[in-house]
Amino acid sequence: MTSEAVGAGRRGVPIVGLLALLWLCGLIAAAMWWLGVGLKQWSVSYGDQPGEFEDLKRQASVALLVAAVVAGAGPVLIALVAYQLRQVRTAVVFLVLAAVIAVPAVPFAVLAGRDLNPAPAATTPGPPGHCVEHSGGDTRCPGG
Repeated sequence: MTSEAVGAGRRGVPIVGLLALLWLCGLIAAAMWWLGVGLKQWSVSYGDQPGEFEDLKRQASVALLVAAVVAGAGPVLIALVAYQLRQVRTAVVFLVLAAVIAVPAVPFAVLAGRDLNPAPAATTPGPPGHCVEHSGGDTRCPGG
């Protein structure tokens, strides 16, 4: 290993450490946001305002989606920066961490995204709006 490679690797340690610290702070902030919205939902569930509960449900879905994205994207970003700074082992560690975190984070993100964009409610067809003749010549249409 040349002295240039060693020097570049050592200079990158504070950068990677700072990114890891920012990532952890982002995770904590997203978790606290999600927990706060959950506590508000619990408080509102004893009230009689259904509109406020639906708004908080949407906020909880957004907070969970943000937490899942921060949890998954943070290690990938750190791994890319570490690789650019020639810290290959650190990059591999953060890529493995990203893969491990992605296993539970992806289903949570999918559920949160589904809550943000719900499928339209299925409608049952009602009676026809026009006269329908039955077989056998029996017409029960008005005027017919």
